Amino acid sequence: MPTLSGLLILGFGGHARAVADVALASGIKQLRFIDSNARPNETFGEFAVLRKWDEDLPEGWAVMPASGDGLSRQAQYEWAKGRGWPLATLISPTATIGVGAKVGHGTFVAHHAHVGPIASVGIGCIVNTGAIVEHECVVDDFTHVSIKAAVAGRTCIGRFCFIGAGATVIDGIKICDDVTLGAGACAHRDLETPGVYVGVPAKKTIGKIKK
Repeated sequence: MPTLSGLLILGFGGHARAVADVALASGIKQLRFIDSNARPNETFGEFAVLRKWDEDLPEGWAVMPASGDGLSRQAQYEWAKGRGWPLATLISPTATIGVGAKVGHGTFVAHHAHVGPIASVGIGCIVNTGAIVEHECVVDDFTHVSIKAAVAGRTCIGRFCFIGAGATVIDGIKICDDVTLGAGACAHRDLETPGVYVGVPAKKTIGKIKK
């Protein structure tokens, strides 16, 4: 995708601000945020944070779903898609994308992240700051690989997963949909049941980890 003239960012939480930071570093000059909880006259630097958007999308702009939660990000993605608006694929200029790798629409690849050769990252995903998705991996839609997480080669991760900060997934592992792998955990075997896994090696636990 050529450099955009503007980006409409859906949300104004911490992840949306990280999106804005990468967008500006990528040479995008104009930003607007939409967040129903925005305060009156709220801004991010010089850029407005609006409660709603009733206008057409300006020419040369695209939309970025920017919730940190996968289900909310899917809803944002579908909202933009339903209006026929283009979804951005936002990749930091300090990230590296390997030969033959594919990164889907509405996906964010943050500063110093790496997507290895022939890897595939789906739509609406997050590969966060310093994260590694190595060669021939498949990361399905609306999954979040958090900061400094390392996903080794030939791994397959399902939809709506969350790989926590500093977590490790060893080579060739398969992770089903709706799995949370806690911060610092290590998945050394296939995770075949949705749920929350913590520890080294990772074991299923009861409850939820805040994403």
